[in-house]
Amino acid sequence: MTSTETIDPRYAGLDTWDDKAILAAMIDGQSRAVEAVAAANEALSAAATAIVARLRAGGRLIYAGAGSSGIIAALDGIELLGTYGWPEERVAFVLASGDRLAPLTGGEEDDEGLARAGIARLGLGRDDVVIAVAASGTTPFTLAAVAAARSAGALTVGVANNAGAPLLTASDAPVLLDSGHEIITGSTRMGAGTAQKAALNLLSTLIMIRLGHVYDGLMVNLRADNRKLRGRSVRILRAVTGCSEDDARAALDAAGGSVKHAALIAAGGLSATEAEAALLASGDNLRKALGRG
Repeated sequence: MTSTETIDPRYAGLDTWDDKAILAAMIDGQSRAVEAVAAANEALSAAATAIVARLRAGGRLIYAGAGSSGIIAALDGIELLGTYGWPEERVAFVLASGDRLAPLTGGEEDDEGLARAGIARLGLGRDDVVIAVAASGTTPFTLAAVAAARSAGALTVGVANNAGAPLLTASDAPVLLDSGHEIITGSTRMGAGTAQKAALNLLSTLIMIRLGHVYDGLMVNLRADNRKLRGRSVRILRAVTGCSEDDARAALDAAGGSVKHAALIAAGGLSATEAEAALLASGDNLRKALGRG
């Protein structure tokens, strides 16, 4: 039996405890989940290195999973679009729930054929990356997705919360998040889910940093397409270039809302076309395009 399904005697009578005691136990479980992510530092770093190489060659990020794990995985991919300007056509999802970010209603997590069909529909190649997440590491849907992805030549990253899980041995880049027993046995939206969310946040953020979408601690690849993001973009431009607010707004207009292009316009007096050429030459890395490293 997996650790996430093992009854922990420490929580006998949990429902009879007072509120503060229950919350303290749950907070302790959340802390252990974060500790499990810290222990996976080396595995996460290795996975990021392998992923970045594929994405630089033009590959896509595909997130796969079932149930809570699938929802957590999908949220990570969705958030890359607005935060880092990751192209929508370069992220995809193979979820047991289909296009719904919703709990499973039947035997979808056991449906290997559904997973294989989802992978086949994407037409994967060797530059693509599949990040598959399952708390138990034994979910048939997720294992089938990984097997199909590997057969297509894609890089596979397996994230599981149980040591020795089949998902870890089946993946090119395994990431163990040993979050231990759940306080509510089998409720992997708790400790396991927290560890998964944190690990995926770290992994995808590291990937975006290595792809040149972060300058210092700033999101320089966001696109200013609403009032809030335009204000943030102006602040980013002023921090990066030292320009005035008016110049930052003018540069953003000239760059069509692209912060990277606007930074080159504001800092170096380039045209939008020249800024595009500079970014292409630098591998889309603003620091390099600015000649600062």
